[in-house]
Amino acid sequence: MNVIGSRPDGWWKDRGGAMATLVERLDRWASMHAEGVTVVFERPTAITSSTIEIAHAPKAGVNSADDEIVRLVQADAHADDIRVVTSDRTLADRVRGLGASVVPAERFRALVDPRDR
Repeated sequence: MNVIGSRPDGWWKDRGGAMATLVERLDRWASMHAEGVTVVFERPTAITSSTIEIAHAPKAGVNSADDEIVRLVQADAHADDIRVVTSDRTLADRVRGLGASVVPAERFRALVDPRDR
């Protein structure tokens, strides 16, 4: 939700639609850049993709998606190859401590969803 929330474009009026739009844009971006992408949502969704992985926190709660992101980074033998997109300082510190790098959400949103379209 850091990426979705990085631009005040009315996403809060249709959270599900904003999530679907993000997945569509991530699909396109990942296909063009041959990048592996995992998006982590707070709760399960019916949104699917054949290009990117869609994950969710195993249980709802404060920072639950953040905890799932940390778990995914911890579970990867090549954490130093992972870039986590977030504007949350605490999450950024946690994943950096595991070897991952961090890209600010607003900067990444500009890559996958340029304003000049």
